[in-house]
Parts: sequence; structure tokens; C-alpha cells
Amino acid sequence: MPAFLFTPHHHDSDMTPDTPLKTILYVEDDADIRAVAKIALEIVGGFSLHVCSGGSEAVSAIEQGIRPDLVLLDVMMPGMDGPTTLKALRAFGELASTPVIFMTAKVQPREVEQYQAMGAIGVIAKPFNPMTLAQQVRKLWEDRNGA
Repeated sequence: MPAFLFTPHHHDSDMTPDTPLKTILYVEDDADIRAVAKIALEIVGGFSLHVCSGGSEAVSAIEQGIRPDLVLLDVMMPGMDGPTTLKALRAFGELASTPVIFMTAKVQPREVEQYQAMGAIGVIAKPFNPMTLAQQVRKLWEDRNGA
């Protein structure tokens, strides 16, 4: 595996609102959406991405030592959906407070409130604009502590 996948996770005591976002764990079951988002986040955004096709693969990545700065999580996935995946990831002590952004077509205010109640720092609507996705992610990251 490339070394960039093992960027050390910053501990909460080291996290400040101006800590730069580097490593993202991206969980999406649709291969076409994954490919577009990967280009948008790595090439346009300059982030290091660890891409998983589902919740169980994301859990395995964490078990293998991946420590992202942020989790970008699809809501509707077969098997483990986004909320179920988030719950499983939160069970790892190191990820208990890692910021999470949900991506979904379901962005009614009530649904967004539910995602935020689960601990998401934001929701990005699908379909997303590949040219502005990295900017949206970065803004949510920077705003997460009300900075």
C-alpha cells in the first residue's frame, strides 16, 4: 500500500480549527461516483484519499491502521448504510471524534438534522459538482468548530 495512506491521525489535543485537512476516508458503493469524487478530491483538492466501496471495507481499513482526518460517507449503501457505518467507526476510540460528512440525495431539512444529530459536521448533496466538491469539504472542515 502507498505510504500516503498511513498519514498519522492528529489527536484531538492537536486539532485546532486551522489544522489542515489532509487524509480522507471516502466510503461510496457506486463505482462511477467513487471515480469522479476521487479525481475531484485528489487532483482538484489535493487530498490523500483512502477509498472504500462499503461500510465493512471501511471498518477493515480502520482495523488495518488507517487513521483519517475526516470521513466522507455515502448514506444509502447496501449492507451497512452510512449511519450504521458511522456507528461502527465510532466504536474505534481513535475515531470517536473524527469529523464526518454525509453525502446523499436526501437533503430535506429534517433529514439533514438527523445526520447532524448522528454527529455529522455537514451534508453534501448528490449529485455534487466535481469542480467544487473539494472546496465544499474544506469549508465544512474549517467551519466544524464554528471557526
